[in-house]
Parts: sequence; C-alpha cells; structure tokens
Amino acid sequence: MAVPARKTSKAKKRLRRTHQTVVKPEISFDEANGDYRRSHHVSLKGYYNGKKVIKGASK
Repeated sequence: MAVPARKTSKAKKRLRRTHQTVVKPEISFDEANGDYRRSHHVSLKGYYNGKKVIKGASK
C-alpha cells in the first residue's frame, strides 16, 4: 500500500488548498427587461444585450 513517509503538516496542506475556493457568480440587473441575470449569459426571458436571442423562452 502507498503510505506517506511523513505526516503532511498543516502549512503544507493549507498551501495546497489555497486554490480550492467557492466563487459566487456575478449577478447584474438587466435594464432591458427588468430582470436579474449572470454577466455574459442569456437572461431567463431569452434576452442578451437588449435583444431577443431565444424564441419561446419563459415570459
């Protein structure tokens, strides 16, 4: 079995985990249809950059 020769210290373990963070999504208010949406994403109503891009999206 693979067993570590030495115990991993708290500092080494924490240095390794510095990149493992949870990032909250950027949410902005869309003035075109008065809805909140994620940046650079299509809104739930099918609008992107003030234009309707998806037909039949929720109203």
